[in-house]
Amino acid sequence: MAGFRIGRGRDNNRTPQQPPRQQPYGSQQAPQAPAPYGQQPYAPQQWPQQAAPGGHGEPEYFDPHGGHAGQGQGQGYGYGHPPVQGAGGPSDSPGYTQAFAIGEDPYPYNQGATYQAGAAQAAAPTGPRLPWKELIRGIVTRPGPTFLQMRDYAVWGPALIVTFLYGLLAVFGLDDTRNDVINATLSKAVPIVLSAGVAFVICGLVLGAVTHTLARQLGGDGSWQPTVGLSMLVMSLTDVPRLLFAMFLGGDNMLVQILGWATWVVAGALFTSLISKSHDLPWPKALGASAIQLIALLSIIKLGTI
Repeated sequence: MAGFRIGRGRDNNRTPQQPPRQQPYGSQQAPQAPAPYGQQPYAPQQWPQQAAPGGHGEPEYFDPHGGHAGQGQGQGYGYGHPPVQGAGGPSDSPGYTQAFAIGEDPYPYNQGATYQAGAAQAAAPTGPRLPWKELIRGIVTRPGPTFLQMRDYAVWGPALIVTFLYGLLAVFGLDDTRNDVINATLSKAVPIVLSAGVAFVICGLVLGAVTHTLARQLGGDGSWQPTVGLSMLVMSLTDVPRLLFAMFLGGDNMLVQILGWATWVVAGALFTSLISKSHDLPWPKALGASAIQLIALLSIIKLGTI
């Protein structure tokens, strides 16, 4: 009987079973689907719990040194192994933290927005307001950048003064009115000259308003004050070369006629550039918007001497 032992349902020679290990909170794994036949299952992914290699005790996705913790270890979403991208990119995947530089927009959805003049949320002007000397010089020497820079600024002061002075001198560029002014007394000549200056200001305002209205009808979105003011400056400045020679040579002179047609073509080019820059229109539509003003200038000013 000494060779037999009374069993108690277990083998006393076997080591007792170890209790199940308790995993820390937050690191429990989701049940894994069985791997297909002949393939090895992937190592389960866990949330990063270890400190970053920098030695600061921070999780690896907050590693300030840009380390590659977790690379090649099969766990965590370290910088070396980004997760599978979701519908909105890597940042949409669970457990992934995307890093951005200071001042970088994480949602650059509005990078393709274009400038729309006169819109509710229009972009800032391309430059500061130009003084009147630089404005006049810019229209003559660099019209395109000048019109673009002044597209949101009213220029009533230079426009009214220059147009009024041009109207005072335009009387002497027309043969009939010049003879009337020269032969009249001073008390009669002064009202004629002043009324001519006022008439040219009113004409410039009306023609500029018509050009702006046509530009808006063709799809432009510029403001009316810059358009009208700049159109008055273009109307006056482009006719100055012809007017200077017409005051001394008369309107029937061949040089005056050539200058008249040449300055009219230059005025058409400047009007086209003005409407194109201030209303965001292609040049054919910009030229069509300024067509009425060009025809009016030809019939009122140019044909009177040509």
